[in-house]
Amino acid sequence: MAAFRDIEEVSQGLLSLLSANRAEAQQRRLLGRHEQILERLLETQDGAEQRLQETLAAEEEVAQSLLHSKERSCQGNAELQQLEAELQRAAEDDAHLQASLLQLNGELQELRELEADLERQERDVDEDTTVVIPSAVPLRPQCGPAHPPGQHPALPEIHQ
Repeated sequence: MAAFRDIEEVSQGLLSLLSANRAEAQQRRLLGRHEQILERLLETQDGAEQRLQETLAAEEEVAQSLLHSKERSCQGNAELQQLEAELQRAAEDDAHLQASLLQLNGELQELRELEADLERQERDVDEDTTVVIPSAVPLRPQCGPAHPPGQHPALPEIHQ
């Protein structure tokens, strides 16, 4: 039995040695796994930091764009107000010009009527003062008494 005990002790020693080897292998495997997890964690952290920097850069670009757009909007509003004021002044000027044009058209119509009246009056005066002037061509003597010089029958009409 002593041999069995010796075999049993050796077996137990081998088992404990195997257990120790197994624990060591398991520990190495766990350490390897731990290293992999740490590497992935560091890679993930690096990726997250890069994405965070990209996000911050994009946010800054958007903020700059927003400020620029707001500035352009304010300038546009100022230009719009200026244009509205100019439009108002132009509308007022147009109203004044329209009123002046109506007044001038009325005056022009009155002048045309006056001109037509004057033309009528001139025609009336011309008709009233028309003088018949005898022909400059001498009349042929007719078979009748000749008129003494200076006494032509048409002369009394001229003197009238």
